[in-house]
Amino acid sequence: MLGRLNHVAIAVPNLAAASAQYRTMLGAEVTEPQVLPEHGVTVVFILLPNTKIELLEPLDETSPVAPFLARNPSGGMHHVCYEVEDILAARDHLRQQGARILGDGEPKIGAHNKPVLFLHPKDFNGTLIELEQV
Repeated sequence: MLGRLNHVAIAVPNLAAASAQYRTMLGAEVTEPQVLPEHGVTVVFILLPNTKIELLEPLDETSPVAPFLARNPSGGMHHVCYEVEDILAARDHLRQQGARILGDGEPKIGAHNKPVLFLHPKDFNGTLIELEQV
């Protein structure tokens, strides 16, 4: 069911500063910021030869990322994203296996304009998992 690793997401308290750090110190290619109101975040992607790093900054205190930053003020790894061929089939299979889908269980459009779902971290060794349809 799982395809390739699409990205690793890192929550940051200051997106501009984190982007500059990756660009200047690590020489990385950083995309322009993208505001995702449905997800409550602004994101940029660090483009790597084999995957991407997503930097996330909450839009405000109601963002799902805000509590994470409250517990981890300097930021940290937030989730990993795997690609799947058919997100609805993956969702249904995971539910049958007892996994919990966050939210209402319906895919939302993510940063790559593709359907995404999030899986409860307590079902996956403490790791929040995002699935993205390819």
